[in-house]
Amino acid sequence: MTTATTLGDAVFSLNMTRGEDFLYKSSGAIVAAIVVVVIIIVTLVLILLKMYNRRMRARRELEPKSPKPPVPPPLDPNSNGSQQPATVTFSPANTQAETR
Repeated sequence: MTTATTLGDAVFSLNMTRGEDFLYKSSGAIVAAIVVVVIIIVTLVLILLKMYNRRMRARRELEPKSPKPPVPPPLDPNSNGSQQPATVTFSPANTQAETR
C-alpha cells in the first residue's frame, strides 16, 4: 500500500512539473504577446494624434484671419498728443567674481 501511495505521489509530482514547465515555457509567449499589444496601442495613438494635428492645422489655415485690432495710444495726461518713445534703463549687475 505504501508503494502505491508513493507511486501516486510521484505521478502527481510529475504532473505538477509538467504543468509548471508548460507555464514556464509559455510565459515567454505571453510576454511577447503583451509587448506586441503595447506596441500596437502606442502606434494607434500616434497615428490618431497625427491625424488630429493635420485636421487642426488645416482648419487653422482655412479660417479667415482676423486683422489685428489697432493698439490705442497710452493715456498720458502730460502728453499733448505728441508721441514720445518709451525709454528703458538698463543697469547691469555686478559681474566681477570674488577671488580668494
